[in-house]
Amino acid sequence: MDGMPSAVVRFMLASVAAFAVIAVGGYLALRQVALDQAVRETRERTVAAGRIVESAGLTDGVVDGRAAALRRLDDLVLGQVLGGAVVRVKLWSRDGTVLYSDEPALISARYALGEDERALFTRGGVDAEVSDLSKPENRYERPQGKLLEAYTTIRAPNGTQVLFETYERYGAVSANASRLLRAFAPPLLGGLLVLLALQLPLAWSLARRLRREHAQREALLSNAVEASASERRRIAAELHDGAVQELAGVAFGLAPLAEAAQRRGDAEEAGTLRDASARLRQGVRDLRTLLVEIHPPNLASTGLDAALSDLLSPLEAAGVTTELAIADEALPLARGGAGDGAALPLLYRTAREAVRNARQHGDPRTVRIGVECAAPGVVRLVVADDGRGFEPAQRERAQAAGHVGLTLLEELAAQAGGALRVESRPGAGTTLTLEVPAP
Repeated sequence: MDGMPSAVVRFMLASVAAFAVIAVGGYLALRQVALDQAVRETRERTVAAGRIVESAGLTDGVVDGRAAALRRLDDLVLGQVLGGAVVRVKLWSRDGTVLYSDEPALISARYALGEDERALFTRGGVDAEVSDLSKPENRYERPQGKLLEAYTTIRAPNGTQVLFETYERYGAVSANASRLLRAFAPPLLGGLLVLLALQLPLAWSLARRLRREHAQREALLSNAVEASASERRRIAAELHDGAVQELAGVAFGLAPLAEAAQRRGDAEEAGTLRDASARLRQGVRDLRTLLVEIHPPNLASTGLDAALSDLLSPLEAAGVTTELAIADEALPLARGGAGDGAALPLLYRTAREAVRNARQHGDPRTVRIGVECAAPGVVRLVVADDGRGFEPAQRERAQAAGHVGLTLLEELAAQAGGALRVESRPGAGTTLTLEVPAP
């Protein structure tokens, strides 16, 4: 359980970072939605104000520029339209003439209408945009600061279309957006916080499950290794006490028979018996070598150096040059005088797997085994051969076919706090390096 809190903390920190990104992104998106809604409300207010002006203030006299009609419209605008957020009202003709404004200096002035404004005379509807205060027709609005202008078309009694335009303080629009944002933001943030709070027990439960499954996997691996070792011990014991002893006895019994045949002068029978005895003795030697491979000797009593020498002896018999080098500082470990109970078997299993692979697949001319102290409390085993070598893809195919010896050793090394590296190239041989703690 030692790694669970840190793993959960890392998970929660990542979740908080993700939620922060979501919250900021959601806030910006929600703010834009609120701002768009505020602009839509401004358009709706402009349409409503335009209907008031159209029904109660816009007369043919306004279109003709009559003073009395303009005064009546001005009274209506000042009383029912201006005030609050609305700071300016303008009426435009199709040719860009200002028919009316609450700023008298603008009346009768003519300016070029924008493309959007001209399009409204044809398609109708309502538009809104941030005012360009640099335009000459907006020079009287500059002291008001940032403004949002909205415009729609209305008709005079004689059917003449005019453009009705209002200017609102942008701060009022932003205030409306902020009001909407305050209404929607708490549920959004609250939902994220609830989700974050629900993540903690879920993350803790998931971490506990992963930890438990990891422990079960390690237990299964240990049980598999122990079961394999137990079965190897049983097979080795049965071979040693059964077939090996019987073959050795037969070989021992053939020797006097061969001598008796020689004394009788039957050279052919004596040769046959001696040949059979020699074959049996060689078979006994091969079986004893196989026994060493099936079940390693008691490393704590015989020492790693003797066990490794036994591993190399079959290669020497086959004409392969072998070399075993154990550094002086590693001799106490190699002889079983130091180190824990896990390091020695792992060193031997790793060397045995490397030698077996070299003999069966590498066709080497030379095999070298070295044992040294890589660092205080760390022992290094290096097994190198000059055989055929292999590519990584070949090992992957071998694993898929069920040959998982090296993979199992890598997992055992990691479980013991060490590391196993396998380096190989076609034609350049293979080097296997194991580093494992052995205090």
